[in-house]
Formats: sequence, C-alpha cells, structure tokens
Amino acid sequence: MTTNASSGGALGARLFSFGVITDTHLNQAEAECSSPFEVNMLANGRMRHVIRDLNARDLAFVINVGDLIHPVPALPDLYAAAAARFHEQVAELEHDLYLTPGNHDIGDKPNDWAPVAGICDDYIALWEKHFGAQYQSFDHAGCHFIIINAQIINSGLAAEAEQRAWLEADLEANRGRRIFMHSHYPPYFTRPGEEENYDNIGEPGRTWMLDLLEAYQVEALLIGHVHNFWYNLYADTDCYLLPSTAFVRQDYAEMYRIAPGPDDEAGRNDRPKLGYFVVHVHEGGHLCEVVRTYGETAEAGDGGGDGPRSSPVGFIHPHLNARVPLGFDMRQNWMEQVEIPPTGGLDEFDRKEVRNDYPLMACWEMGIRKLRVPYRDLMVADNVERMRTLKRHGHEFTLFTFGDPDARARQLILENQDIFSAWEIGVNWDVLERVVGGIGEVARQTEIPVYLTRLRSIDELRAEAGRYYHVINQGFLADDAAQMRGLLARDELAGAVAGFVFRLTLDAEPWRTIETAAGLAADMGVGASVHLRMCGGNPAEATTDDLLSANRLAEAMAAATLTENLCVFADTFADFDRGYLVRNGVVDRLCNPRLGFHVVKHLNAWLNGGDPAPRPTGLEAAPGARVVAFEAGPRLVLPEAPLASLEIAGSAEARPREYIDLGSGQVRPLGAVSDAGEGMRVDFAETVSAPVLLR
Repeated sequence: MTTNASSGGALGARLFSFGVITDTHLNQAEAECSSPFEVNMLANGRMRHVIRDLNARDLAFVINVGDLIHPVPALPDLYAAAAARFHEQVAELEHDLYLTPGNHDIGDKPNDWAPVAGICDDYIALWEKHFGAQYQSFDHAGCHFIIINAQIINSGLAAEAEQRAWLEADLEANRGRRIFMHSHYPPYFTRPGEEENYDNIGEPGRTWMLDLLEAYQVEALLIGHVHNFWYNLYADTDCYLLPSTAFVRQDYAEMYRIAPGPDDEAGRNDRPKLGYFVVHVHEGGHLCEVVRTYGETAEAGDGGGDGPRSSPVGFIHPHLNARVPLGFDMRQNWMEQVEIPPTGGLDEFDRKEVRNDYPLMACWEMGIRKLRVPYRDLMVADNVERMRTLKRHGHEFTLFTFGDPDARARQLILENQDIFSAWEIGVNWDVLERVVGGIGEVARQTEIPVYLTRLRSIDELRAEAGRYYHVINQGFLADDAAQMRGLLARDELAGAVAGFVFRLTLDAEPWRTIETAAGLAADMGVGASVHLRMCGGNPAEATTDDLLSANRLAEAMAAATLTENLCVFADTFADFDRGYLVRNGVVDRLCNPRLGFHVVKHLNAWLNGGDPAPRPTGLEAAPGARVVAFEAGPRLVLPEAPLASLEIAGSAEARPREYIDLGSGQVRPLGAVSDAGEGMRVDFAETVSAPVLLR
C-alpha cells in the first residue's frame, strides 16, 4: 500500500509530474459551434492556450479525462470535423497524451429521464475510429495508470462486460502498486449514497467501481464531466473532480449567494474557475496543483509566446508550507451544501445536493494550513468528517468557542479533539469568576492547547473607536499584559492555558503588533494567536481597499516567520458584501480570487522556497510604501498607492536587478536604479499596483 502524504506520511522527493485536463469541448471550426452558448465559441482558442501552457512545464505526460470535443456522435459529420480540429491542436503538445472518452465523445450514460444520445455500439466504433482505445492502462516510474470508459457502465452492452473483466484483471495484476485511475463520470460528487442524477454513475455500477477503488487501494481518481472542482475521499482514494478548460457548468452557479457577473453567461463563462491540474507524484504520495487559466485564449499560428507561463516563485500547498503560520477565520460556512434546483437543462425531476469546494480549492492554492472554525462545525456530522479528512492534506484546525462550554459541547469537543491543533475560548471579563473554574476544568481534560481571549468592554470599544458602536470585538492588547499574567497565576487555570489571543486592529501596524505579541507571550512562557482585523470598528464603514488588505496580509506573513510561538489568523476569508462591517476578503462571493489571494499564494511560495529560509530583519522607511528588509538583500515593498519608482536605503553593491510582482507571481526587470541621497532610487519597468519583492 502506498503511504500517501495525505494520510500523514512523508512526501519524500518528487518523482515526476503529469497534467490532467478535461472538458475541452473543441468545436468543428473556429467560427462554428453546435452549442447555443456564446462562450463555447472560445473553446478552441482556450485549448490552444492550455497546450502552450502545458508545453512550458516539466511533465511526464498529459491525460484528457473526457469531452474532448463538443459535437456529440449523434452528429457524425460535425463530430468528424471536431475530431480533426482536436488532432490538429494536440499535434502541438510536446508531451505524450492519453485520452479518456466523455459523454460528448462516445454517448451519454444510460439515462431514462432525459432525451440524450446514449452510448451504443455505433458510437463506440466512432470513438475508436477517431481516438483509439476506449479503455487502457500504462506504467510510468513505478506507478500504474488506468483509463476507463465510464459511460458504458450500467449499459448492458457487450463492451461493458468486456471492460469489467479487463479492469478487474488489470487491477489484480497490479495489486500493491501505486494506481491512479481516470474516468469522465464521477461515481458521486457529494456522498457515496447520493441519488442518481445526470452527473454521477448510477447503481449497480457505482458500487462496483467504489468497491474496486477500496479493494485495490487506488491512490487517486481524477474525473471530469462536472466542469467544477470537488474533492472527496473514498476509503483511501483521493477523488478529484476537475474544472474545465472551456466553460463552467452554469447550473452549479447556485452554490453562490450572489448573481454571476454581467458577462458570465449565467455562470457559464466564470473565467476564474477555468483551468486544469498538474499532479506532482512524490515518493510518499501526490499533490495536486490547480492551474487557473482565466479563460485565456491563443490564436492559431501565434507561436504561443516565449518562456514559462507558470509562476517563477513555485507551487505551494498546505503540505509544503512549513514556514508561514498564517491562517484564516472561516466565518462563513466554507463546507456549505446547497441544493441545485432542476431547471430543465440537464436535470428536471429532483434537486441535487452539492458541497461548495471552491473555498477549499483556494486554501490549497494559497498553501493555507491553518483554519479557524466555530463550534457549529462540530454540530454538523458531515463537517466533522470533512475536517478529519482534510487533516490528511496538511490542514490544521483551531476551534473557537465562548465561555464555559455546556455538557453537550464538552462531549463533542472531547470526542473530536483529534481534529484540532488549538482551541480558543472567549471570556467576558465581567463574569470571569463564574466561568473560570469550568474553563480550567475542561481545558485540563483535553489534549488540545487552549488559548484564552477576552471580550472587549463597552468602555474599551468607545475608547478605541472614539464613540460607542454596538459591535463585538475580542482579543488582548499589549496593555493587557497584567490581566494575562493574572490569569496564568489563578489556581483554577493552573496547567490549563497554552496561550492568549491578541487583537491586531485595522489602525495598528502588523509588524510591530506581532513582534510585541510574540515577545509578551515568550516572556510568559506561552503561545500567541494574533487576529488580523480586516475591518475597522465602525459597523457602517466598508473596508474594500484590496491593496490595503494585501499589504497587511503580506506584512503579517513576514513578521510571523520570525517566531515559533505565534500564528496569525486573518479574520476575513470571503467577502462580507452585506450586513455589518462590510469588507473584502481574499476571495469574493463567487469564491473567485482577489488581490490578497494572489499575494498570499506567491509570498507563501517564496517564503517556503528558499534554502535557507528567507529571514526578515525589520522595517525600513521609504516614501509612499512600507518596506520589509530580508537578510542577503531582498525587500518586500508594500505600496500605499500605485508606484512608478521608490527611494530606499542601500549601497551600489546591493542594488536589486528585478522584482516579483506578488499579484501575478511574475518576475519583472527593473528600469533604472540610480543613486538618491544616501540610498538609491528604483524605477519600475511599469507602475506596480501590488506588493512586490525586490531582489
């Protein structure tokens, strides 16, 4: 059995990487399409961009997991023309390519409730004529790869029995090896026992397929068809449902509590959700890198540009993030399950229940290990198991509650304490005497490190904001050191307190607040959890400056690397675009990235990529920006507004040559670098509107 990194084993060295693309939906011609949706006209250009992006990467091979073309086999003339376009395009691909049939390529699965062109012997023959084998397997670097025809399952065709016998024999012949399986239809996308619908495999084929995954300990199953991202764990198999390169299945736009953008075609052209996977296979497991293409297209014959399109700062994943203790406060339901209404498009006779996994995908892309979750997540059985599963992918969870937990809460927390790496308990100072004994008692019963935080009083809120607002804030400030020491000295809390929660307000400097919190905690012999506020104290004021938020996140990340007794939680992951304290997060209400997302992703990768680790030395003064200096010369520049140039300290020997735009991850050359007073003036090649790394 393979020791997957996702089950807690060590990753070890990377052996190789391979690409997985899906639902490319190529048309029969550049200006012709059999779909009524305008976005489908872009599929060929989007596929060309993907091919050129893949060519710029170090890959062993590429697998397409289905719906290569859009015209279905019921339209044989258009099908043949689209197949020809597909082969013309992939002739440019510089990696070996393996193909999986999708329902557009070989016919839909057996389906009584929709007028679809179902799989049949004629359609199988058409696929084999244009694309080859409908199922196959191959080996690479000690791993075994399997491609199946999911559409034929439950069909009763002779080819179904043939595939079944072949697959069972192939798996048996490779028992004990690392096995990666590829399919177009998923067996399920929310839970194994969900009702059959247009998008999953029905019974009895579903159970047959799942039993094989478990019996042969398949390491990963990579799937297409749904044009959206989902992740599930079945037995010990990581199941990934991939985004499309061409368009998004717009029925699933119901997952979001906001209308699609004005040019998103009801969600079908939601560009940030388009992309593909790169799977990095290591000695002890695998990691999936999500590559968002944002719907970018390439024209035929343009050569594809020059140089790699992947970020020069590298790939980050929670498993790889060992140096930056930044997490997010998951205030909204980041594991929410939504019922998709039948609209008459693909399903009509019932709703289907799905979980929104785009918050998870964003955390994976940013390399975020730490997630702060409320007690309510323990009250939902699906959420409990979900968090336990996600620990396999490197995530660490901090629970937060208020006051002395009642008997039911104590039982739930103690029963599930294996999920959590920390527990934050809020206390109202006015009732401390009533609750302190119970808090100490339960804290000693659990193995979870307990951090205490305190509710800010009305007088304190009035003093901080200049007037009284009806808002709730928590966390200790540096001036509260005596209160924290007093708590540590109480008999009721003896041996129960692992640390304290500190409050980093919007008007405070992240660097100095984190430095102070770390120092106070070290003096007291405890840890610190710093809450980075992304909004002010006035509930009527919106905080929607993405550059301000990105700068604060970047400065906090740099400061947090200086100590081992501290973590930082940013208090806004997804936008609050209504209600009180409106503010932007790192993703919007469509779960699409904002500037802060990109900055966290690229800075996390850079801070984890050096050997030795990049080490910040302190803040430097510079007009128009805050600057964090690092050993050996790099500087993190946090511009207050778009900058064309910057004056910084430094000598001629240490002049920077280039900069990394943390908004895009791309390396840019500097313009002129000249003497200026006792330092230097740096001219950027173009105005920068995001944090940058000078080097």
